[in-house]
Amino acid sequence: MNKTIKSILMLVMGVCLFTACDEDNDSNPTVSNPTTFVLNTPAIANAVIDLANSGKINVTCSQPDYGFPASTDYSLEASLNADMSDAFEVVPAQNSATLSIDAASLAATITEKLQAKGKTEYDFPVNVKVYLRAKAVQVTAYGDAVEGSEILSNIVELPQVLVEYSLPPVTTPEQIYVIGGFNEWKWDTAPAMVPVHSAPNVFWRMVWIDDAGIKFNTEKAWNGNELGYDKVVIGGDLAGEIQKNDDGNIKSTKPGWYLVIATTSVAGGKVVYNIDFNKPDVWLMGPVTPAAAWAEQEAGCSFDVPTTKDGDFVSPAFSHPSNEDSGLRAYVKIPGFDWWKSEFMVFDKKLVYRGAGNDQQRIVVAAGQKLYINFANDTGDIK
Repeated sequence: MNKTIKSILMLVMGVCLFTACDEDNDSNPTVSNPTTFVLNTPAIANAVIDLANSGKINVTCSQPDYGFPASTDYSLEASLNADMSDAFEVVPAQNSATLSIDAASLAATITEKLQAKGKTEYDFPVNVKVYLRAKAVQVTAYGDAVEGSEILSNIVELPQVLVEYSLPPVTTPEQIYVIGGFNEWKWDTAPAMVPVHSAPNVFWRMVWIDDAGIKFNTEKAWNGNELGYDKVVIGGDLAGEIQKNDDGNIKSTKPGWYLVIATTSVAGGKVVYNIDFNKPDVWLMGPVTPAAAWAEQEAGCSFDVPTTKDGDFVSPAFSHPSNEDSGLRAYVKIPGFDWWKSEFMVFDKKLVYRGAGNDQQRIVVAAGQKLYINFANDTGDIK
């Protein structure tokens, strides 16, 4: 009798285990390799697109069906040939499915390609067909492409693109410096803005702004190329607090720290500077957070912001320790970009920005410690 009962119990346990496993598999997402990826035809496709009088040409695409909402980078290429045989990139990789083509840059590239085919300045303006194709690739939390996930979209034709003769476009600056009342207007101590990884035209910096204000320049010099309030386009969440002072500087009506983001572009043969002023939020990332889930802007992971220009940003106490494989990470959030493209870390009490560089060394910390960052002098500590 005992053997019979024991056999029945083992059978019931086996059925339960099989059912649990079956339900678990049903709840897990299934990663699929998409076979289609759609680039939408813009509404202006059948109109005459005059590049000389256009700023941006926006096209959109839909995310490939990976089986779940995957982090995806998109890029866009153009060609004068229907088979895309001479394709050239017009929008570099980004994580937005809205792709903006700079009309001036496109006109310049088309001019160069037509010149290579024998066209001269006297043949312009010309009306050409331009073909567009997008590329999507799934990326990891570290920004690495997932092997086998790359897919090309359908080809969209713009049948009437009017191109004036265009010289090679003015290039966006490789560096931007910021100066102001926070450093007594001294160029020798003016900090460089930090490049956003994979976006050579976007920079950021945590800056203290008061009534004295700030200015920008691509060189550390008073050379007449300084950028004050009237020479930039002001934006961002805190744009309402930014004004022009009597010296033409960019000042704040609420002195304090700002996350300043500079996005440069070319229009009409000139560099355009869009400067956004956002909240000075700094975030922890990685195994030390309460959830340890690698989620951006996780609740309870933002730093305390100092009320003085030389104060420290202080993180919450680490919920968990880190190790050499998965270390302490910190970042500011640049809208439209993954967190790791604007991360930084403290090494030997020096603040080091990742910028456009490779992955940073892992830092091992203990639970209960905190990260201290001083953006005024690029120092920090872990204690």
